[in-house]
Amino acid sequence: MGGGHGHSHVLFVHVNSGVHRLAPECKVVATVLFVLAVVATPRAAFWAFGLDAAALIAVALVARVPLLGWGRRCLIEVPFLMFAVFLPFLGTAPTIEVGPLTLSEPGLWGAWNIAVKGTLGVAASALLTATTTVPDLLRALERLRVPRPLVAIATFMIRYGEVLSADLARMRIARISRGDDPRWIWQVRALARTAGALFVRAYERGERVYVAMLARGYGFGSDVPVLERAPGRSWATALTLPVAAGLVCAAAVVVAA
Repeated sequence: MGGGHGHSHVLFVHVNSGVHRLAPECKVVATVLFVLAVVATPRAAFWAFGLDAAALIAVALVARVPLLGWGRRCLIEVPFLMFAVFLPFLGTAPTIEVGPLTLSEPGLWGAWNIAVKGTLGVAASALLTATTTVPDLLRALERLRVPRPLVAIATFMIRYGEVLSADLARMRIARISRGDDPRWIWQVRALARTAGALFVRAYERGERVYVAMLARGYGFGSDVPVLERAPGRSWATALTLPVAAGLVCAAAVVVAA
């Protein structure tokens, strides 16, 4: 799958470290297994989540990923965590008094569960993208036997995401040059029209690109990419993190029992 292999992304940290040199499929599998171990950890095991966070920080230090920049990338989850804020107010009994507020105890546990596991999952994903380029991620999906149509869809999403972003920037400049000020609520209609026009442009561009690809024989070849095997040492190194998280999870389950 050649599409998109020439692109990099702004999240990648350009340094030379042992984590960067690991086979990308090993890092993808390790990230997924780490997230599963975190999700399976009992929510009351505060110490376990602390150990998981310490393990991620250790990997970031070994990979020479700036901690401040890594933390800023994790802020992408903030809008999704807003849902968890309301759980203590909407949950059921029993309740506890915190100053003038009456909060649901199950709601508090639910909010904590979502926040801590979501944060660790986002942090692990951000660390993966900081140490692996987009082309390597796509090659990792191929080597992990992900169906080729799904890899192709992901490739085109990444490739044309930049094109659509540039289109949106040009449309915004055009609106502002005509006196539009998107800070005011009554101009939301112009924003809606922009979104609609961008959708139509994207749809039409997708049709044209697909027809051009078919004209060049796309989808009719029988070529199968040569899938290289990752060295065993790379697997052993990458799986250190999820194995440690799994041991922490098992210990937390035993303590909770």
